[in-house]
Amino acid sequence: MMETEDAQPQPSQYPFWNYVDFLLFLAALAPAGLLAFGVVMGANWAAGPLSRTFTALLLQFTLYGFWFLALYAIFHLRYQQPFWRSLRWDAAPRVLWRSLLLGPVLAVTVGVLGKLLNTPDTQVPLMELLDSPTSIALVGFFAVTLGPLCEELAFRGFLLPLLTRTVGAVAAIILAAVPFAVLHGPQYAWSWRHILLIGLAGAAFGAVRHVTGSTGAATAMHATYNLAFFAGFLATQGDKLPKW
Repeated sequence: MMETEDAQPQPSQYPFWNYVDFLLFLAALAPAGLLAFGVVMGANWAAGPLSRTFTALLLQFTLYGFWFLALYAIFHLRYQQPFWRSLRWDAAPRVLWRSLLLGPVLAVTVGVLGKLLNTPDTQVPLMELLDSPTSIALVGFFAVTLGPLCEELAFRGFLLPLLTRTVGAVAAIILAAVPFAVLHGPQYAWSWRHILLIGLAGAAFGAVRHVTGSTGAATAMHATYNLAFFAGFLATQGDKLPKW
């Protein structure tokens, strides 16, 4: 998605997209899923049976790739606007460093709140993917890179500005955190306490996006938040995982 942004005309308002674009973006999810499934089937045919972990990750992030390609097309074909600048990706280095530090602070805060809420121990589907040292490395890598990137582009880069223009910043931050939390519900057997905590984390990412004006800053915070939780997960569940 390389683009020459300087030559692009500036839109008269931000965000320049509307709820028709939101519906188009949602509608693109189904064909993106079909295309991603085709890629996975082709990869299994060409390279032989892939591991369950690699198959799941390839499906998820290929779907994201096709989905954001649709958003790229919406921005360019309907508005002649660039992708990354439109989603306010850029951030000053000092802002990024602060956001990176906020991630572990948020993780500790959510962990303490989880203890206070007495969140139940649930059978995490993630455990089924961590069946080898290689799968642990793959899941960890994607959890702190493409995972936060894709989620922040969708929820805080695209959805949050649209909601902010409609209902104001505070309500928009909360509303954008709702589908973000629901998206993670299956990972925790739909435990309302877990969903609430994930929603609070999503609201924190949204607040950083709003205050800094940068989706990149929210992504940095999300990345180190995931890193802190994944490190804690390995520390507490390490005896149940495959060894190197």
